[in-house]
Amino acid sequence: MAALLCGGSALRGADADGKEIFRHDTFGDERFWTDTLKMHEVIAKAVDPTTALSVGLKVDADALPPGILKTADLKSPATTVALLKLNAVVGLKGTVESKDGKDTLTKVGVTCALCHSTVDDSVMPGIGKRLDGWPNRTLNPGAIIALSPAVDDAKKKVYQSWGAGKYDPRFNQDGKNGPVLIPPAYGLAKSKMATYTGDGDISYWNNYVAVTQMGGQGAFKEPRLGIDVPSPGPDLVHPKLPALKAYQHSIPAPKPKAGSFDAAAAKRGREVFTGAAKCSSCHGGDAFTDDKLHDPKETGMDATYAMRSASKKYRATPLGGLWQRPPYFHDGSAASLDAVVDHYAKVLKLTLSAEQRKDLVEYLKSI
Repeated sequence: MAALLCGGSALRGADADGKEIFRHDTFGDERFWTDTLKMHEVIAKAVDPTTALSVGLKVDADALPPGILKTADLKSPATTVALLKLNAVVGLKGTVESKDGKDTLTKVGVTCALCHSTVDDSVMPGIGKRLDGWPNRTLNPGAIIALSPAVDDAKKKVYQSWGAGKYDPRFNQDGKNGPVLIPPAYGLAKSKMATYTGDGDISYWNNYVAVTQMGGQGAFKEPRLGIDVPSPGPDLVHPKLPALKAYQHSIPAPKPKAGSFDAAAAKRGREVFTGAAKCSSCHGGDAFTDDKLHDPKETGMDATYAMRSASKKYRATPLGGLWQRPPYFHDGSAASLDAVVDHYAKVLKLTLSAEQRKDLVEYLKSI
């Protein structure tokens, strides 16, 4: 369990530094979330813990004093400020100043953990021990951004259309609306390319997100897309990328729970995976991926999102922990693993019996 929670194991060196960066470093993005979006004012006035949990924000139970939830008013924004003061809201970092016995939230920023961590719900839904690297599929980033008084009505409409578990990391660059599922940040140690379109490695994508999405103080340049963001001051992103990569690469994909799949069927399904279904031709090795990119036509995927990327193609998604994160594909268009199998059977013109399909699904659950 400790290895899964990524909090109980003893990390050393760059991994430990990267864990701190992943969980708590804003890269100076308070200048965006506070100075531009005024989210500190929104939170202090209108975001009580019940509201926060309803849009998918999580609370780290290990950061809470014993018994605090028994007396806390979960309908008061002041309680949210108190949780931020305790550094207990996963992925949010607040600066709280106390004067005359009153706490005031003066700054707020976001960290990598906002989208790429969740909790195990061991205390109550939304409150528990951290699960670093797990995609927060109940988080509604668009709804959160739309709360800002600095966002105009047209953009609010776009943000509110995304829904839970989805985010468009290109909307503020190209103005097109096409959210994708928040991807996991675990099981990537042997994956050469990051995210759905494989534009670069994990440090490339961390740099892109930290600067262009989180609003961190750093530089990012991508000639293929005409993006050139200079750092407004000392680069607070680039020096931290190696340690951040080391930590993310140390997070294993979570293993399925015992009894959550049919072991005998999964054993047969593995043979289907490597044989008749041809899955291993793209999803090979320990990482269940490959080192090349694929034209959308190869996989039968809608090409729209790929065409907005630098690569114009899709990466074969690493499959570790598949059981944990339905729906599937970059756009969530497959509601289940059965739907995934049906899609590829049609696109690749596979001749699979009903029994083979069933066994293959059980194997995918076991990865």
